[in-house]
Amino acid sequence: MPIQNPADLDLARARLAAAQRLLVITHIAPDGDAIGSLLGLGLALRAAGHAPVLACADPVPEVFRFLAGADTITAAPEGDFDYAVALDVSDPARMGAVGAALGRPPDLVLDHHLTNPGFGALNFIDVAAASTAELVTELLPALGLPLPNEAAQALLTGVVSDTLGFRTSNTTPKTLGLAQTLMQAGGELSRVYDLALFKRSYSAVRLWAEGLSRMQLKHHLIWARLPLEARKAAGFQGIGDADLINLLTSVREADIALIFVERADGKVKVSWRSVAGINVAEVAAQFGGGGHAQAAGAEVAGTLDDVEAQVLAATRPLAKAARTPTPAA
Repeated sequence: MPIQNPADLDLARARLAAAQRLLVITHIAPDGDAIGSLLGLGLALRAAGHAPVLACADPVPEVFRFLAGADTITAAPEGDFDYAVALDVSDPARMGAVGAALGRPPDLVLDHHLTNPGFGALNFIDVAAASTAELVTELLPALGLPLPNEAAQALLTGVVSDTLGFRTSNTTPKTLGLAQTLMQAGGELSRVYDLALFKRSYSAVRLWAEGLSRMQLKHHLIWARLPLEARKAAGFQGIGDADLINLLTSVREADIALIFVERADGKVKVSWRSVAGINVAEVAAQFGGGGHAQAAGAEVAGTLDDVEAQVLAATRPLAKAARTPTPAA
């Protein structure tokens, strides 16, 4: 359990209950755990009689727009808030423009990233949780909040997407038990699997084709790049990689997968994935990013060519070390 002092949980419950204007924030370039956690907590708060403003500086990826409430998430919350919650946000910068507009640390942080420094007034950070959605599910009763079926569907989406369908090495019996809780509350596992993990738009699949045509494999390291022209050619309106990184991890000859997504703001979004035993979060931290041992990311200023060269140079030693036999004692 992430709570060092049970009194902190009582304090969070009391302050949530007393809040007049609630802001709930998730991270830029949101994934399924970010959107699932945001909607899960937000819908639970609404069911308890609150009217929280749900915010994310970047658009909801099309693959998660089937979730109830997704159309209520705003990139520009207005007014003042007396209580702010950050979900699945590993550091303050990851709140983007929403965090900058807030102008102060969030009152409550719920997260599971190893690299989270604990930047909120109260921090419930459980690095053993397979997803922030798992942590939110666990804490809802203690926070005095209900679990309506639409919130259960959102949280189940967060759990399933962040574990790649319960396939990641940090999936535990506790994860599966909480998933059962969400299903019993109305979460539809088959629907989540179908819409969050398998179904893609035609433009997303075309984006995969653009990335796969630029894919390379060397020394157990696989990577692909998505320049701006690739997004234009595919007709893809999102800002991410349409989960192409997860397809790259299916290549059995690779121990580490990387994807480089050029953005219009002069930055490159870099995503790392690795097999068990290789900590890519350490490399991501070198570029101002973070995440988990086997899944990390960073946004790096520079041209696509320069960022790719720098990141590959920093990542290759990890792939090489993983295949180097340990000398006999």
